[in-house]
Amino acid sequence: MRKLSAVLTKGGALLLGSTILCTSGTAFAQQANTDDDRDIVVTASKREENLQDVPLAITAIGTERLSELQVKEFQDVVKFLPSVTIQTLAPGFSQVYFRGVASGENANHSTSLPTVGTYLDEMPITTIQGALDIHAYDLARVEALAGPQGTLYGASSMAGTIKLVTNKPDTSGTYGSAGLELNTVSSGGIGGVAEGFINAALSERAALRLVAWYRHDAGYIDNIAGSRTYPTSGITQNNAPFVEKDYNDVDTYGARLALGIELDDDWTIRPTLMGQIQKANGSFAQERSAAVSRSLQTVQYNPERSDDKWIQAALTIEGKIGNWDLTVTGGHLRRKTLTDSDYSDYAYFYDAINGSGAYFYDNDGDLVSPNQYIQGIDRYKRSFGEIRVASPADARIRFIGGLFWQRQSHNIEQHYIIDDISDDIQVPGTDDNIWLTKQLRVDRDYAAFGELSFDITDKLTLTGGGRVYKFDNSLVGFFGYNNPGFSSNPVYACQGPAVVAGSPCTNLDKRTKKTDFIHKLNLTYKFTDDVMVYATWSRGFRPGGINRRGSLPPYGSDRLDNYEAGWKTSFGDVRFNGAIYQEDWNNIQLSFLGANGLSEVRNAGIARIRGIEADLNYRAGGLTLSFGGSYNDATIRRDFCAIANAAFDCTTPGNAELAPSGSRLPVTAKFKGNAVARYEFPLVGNDGHFQFAVNHIGKRRSDLRTFENDIVGNYKAYTTVDLSFGIKGEDWNAELFATNLFNSRGVINSAVQCGETICGDAFDDTANGGVFYDNVIRPRLIGIKVSKDF
Repeated sequence: MRKLSAVLTKGGALLLGSTILCTSGTAFAQQANTDDDRDIVVTASKREENLQDVPLAITAIGTERLSELQVKEFQDVVKFLPSVTIQTLAPGFSQVYFRGVASGENANHSTSLPTVGTYLDEMPITTIQGALDIHAYDLARVEALAGPQGTLYGASSMAGTIKLVTNKPDTSGTYGSAGLELNTVSSGGIGGVAEGFINAALSERAALRLVAWYRHDAGYIDNIAGSRTYPTSGITQNNAPFVEKDYNDVDTYGARLALGIELDDDWTIRPTLMGQIQKANGSFAQERSAAVSRSLQTVQYNPERSDDKWIQAALTIEGKIGNWDLTVTGGHLRRKTLTDSDYSDYAYFYDAINGSGAYFYDNDGDLVSPNQYIQGIDRYKRSFGEIRVASPADARIRFIGGLFWQRQSHNIEQHYIIDDISDDIQVPGTDDNIWLTKQLRVDRDYAAFGELSFDITDKLTLTGGGRVYKFDNSLVGFFGYNNPGFSSNPVYACQGPAVVAGSPCTNLDKRTKKTDFIHKLNLTYKFTDDVMVYATWSRGFRPGGINRRGSLPPYGSDRLDNYEAGWKTSFGDVRFNGAIYQEDWNNIQLSFLGANGLSEVRNAGIARIRGIEADLNYRAGGLTLSFGGSYNDATIRRDFCAIANAAFDCTTPGNAELAPSGSRLPVTAKFKGNAVARYEFPLVGNDGHFQFAVNHIGKRRSDLRTFENDIVGNYKAYTTVDLSFGIKGEDWNAELFATNLFNSRGVINSAVQCGETICGDAFDDTANGGVFYDNVIRPRLIGIKVSKDF
């Protein structure tokens, strides 16, 4: 029993759009203390190097630029990362993709890990639900590393890595800043932000940094009045208790406390504690059905909300052993999400087409409303540790390597509820559950990694890297209807007593593990100090896992081979960087809804992505122009069949072709681009500025499979325009801004609640009212913000 969707399932100066090239997956940009903010320093493989000297495609946006671009959350920053695509269902439920490496993952709790790794400073924070939706304040930078980063970042960095780097405690003095924002969203309400930080120098060798924020995002989706009558029982349901205008508002608040201690000239300790609470109400999708008359409306019959709470503690120790650098880092993350979801579409269509409502009765034998809703509790724990060493940066032969370990668990609890059903059809030990998922998923990773660079000549450098890894993943617990009432069905039959607390028994207990090796090879040539080219052959991987349908085997890991050639050039006021690449995606983990509406994952098919990404930057006087874009031709290279491993022949009896060879991969547009123009000028004794930004995303498929894509439809291309005008004094700043000025309704995700074999037959039936849900970008936002430094 599942909610089906194309994606949705149950369950500081910087380079804007700049391809920063670095020698390894640990390359992260740092601002140099120079008079020219184009002299950016990066720590490639934890070594400080000039931005233009390192060969890896990276886009970085730093503290001031994040504020200038009105970035408050992850979705905002993705607009300015040309190689990155995002799909989001609601705050805290987002998936990101690099360079078109997406197969339509449904992000179910029992399916594949993401293809992109997300880091908060040194700690990986990727979960199956998506990355933490961290409020973007007091971040030193956001960095996007395109292409496989597996040798140094490992699992779930198959297609790329995104790192959120916080500002560190500063021993130079005590200072801080506070800011306020007031905004209004088109067709919605009023929101605002309050945020601030203080950096306190405790001594010449110790400092403390405290950061706090509160943000209210106004709603813009209206839950309008509606009713429906269930055919089997004739019971009519209405949503009067839940009708509300602008009901998808969000409150986000959190804090970060960081301590920096320099023990001596060689050793530093940095403990950090960070947490956030995000309360989101309502649905973040507009409805396509006969029940609504305009955009930004929906008809929901049950509560919709999510509470997302997380806390992270981390510690990094840096020092020297002789002339080698040593870094020891570790951390622990706990996250808990509480969700309420309307599931009445599923109930209605199953009743209308299959008469399922006849099976739902109370203890007196009378029919009850089949109306169904979901209450979810997801608990995540993640611990990691890494130790690495690096040889002197000025040597002709340079090495970085180390050991890595992590363990992440997901305690899954999903209650599918029909009120007042009889005791003999509800899942034992629950209150009105027609279905229960109560499972424990554990993903374990171990690795040894290293990279070695050798300067063949003063101009030519060869770098080789590798990672030996082992994953060990398990899934145990219960999913299904009443047992033993359905024990005759082998899919749900109990295999033993309850292992996971809160479950009636155990009907799934499997584990999969594998040890393997991936590599990276890079050759770099510098014609001059301002012109450099490179070529890279690298590989990324994603661990295998467990199919929760007990009759199916575990799915194996998939891998991505990247063949890339790039360049970096600087000519006076102009900088032009870019990369051309081909990525071969093999043994793809394809996730979809199978029989009984259960998610399945299987390794089937291969894909090829050919693309180019580039940026052009110009700066002279007060004028800055930045252009960034990417083109990705991403297609499958083999017919995708309903039955895997059938000699890849969709004509095999009982098999069927779901997508022919040459079909485009979903989610990512062929072209994505952005342009930003900023002009700074004197204004009444202060510094004024005007900024114009435009972003474009092309047409995208919603699903790899032809039939499902035809049902849901393609995502149309859309363009957004942002404007801002501001004035900056010595210790204050004021700005008027507008994002999505022309109020685009760009769609970034579409979904339905029940399987295509059921809902698909009803979509064209106006009487039954087939229902689609389209997640759209935020409507036009107009605001004013002020800040004061002290």
